[in-house]
Amino acid sequence: MTVSKTLYPVMLAVPPSTSELPPRSRVKFLSRHARKALGISARKSNLELGELVKDDTGRPLPVNGVHWSLTHKTGYVGAVVSLDIIGIDVEKIIPRNTRALFRKAAEPDEWNLAGNNRSWGIFHRYWTAKEAVLKAAGIGLKDLSTCRVTQILDHNNLIIHYADRFWPIEHHYFNGHIASIVKDADRITWTCLRDTD
Repeated sequence: MTVSKTLYPVMLAVPPSTSELPPRSRVKFLSRHARKALGISARKSNLELGELVKDDTGRPLPVNGVHWSLTHKTGYVGAVVSLDIIGIDVEKIIPRNTRALFRKAAEPDEWNLAGNNRSWGIFHRYWTAKEAVLKAAGIGLKDLSTCRVTQILDHNNLIIHYADRFWPIEHHYFNGHIASIVKDADRITWTCLRDTD
């Protein structure tokens, strides 16, 4: 008998007043806020976390067999726990200051999968999907060029090939943002919270 798995990623809104904090204080706040989201994900998943530790490269280490991943941006933080390796990323879907980022995000054959649609929406979809995979693999953005979109399944799902493995990705769109998660589960139940108390 196969046990059905559900992932419970949690996205928490960042209070607007955070933008007034000095840069170091802002980073510390975002990190604590993301860990708050992680605690919510763990409770929803019925998984227990202990002390969160990273290795020398900054890769999150499993805690009592529980894998975890965090993401934080100025508007939202996010987190997820899983019994398998996991990665999550979030971005606000906005135009960036250079179109050169399109070349960095994907090769021409990857853009062709999207009908050669080089919109900022597709850019953020590809970027967050690749970053989620690289987080799951414990590698930084240095391997972005070897992480490739191989198939777009629908508006919410695509497949990435990286390190001789195919990685299913699910996207979640909310409040002008996109979150991407490595989908090693039967179901994903997203939680987006504005009230952070």
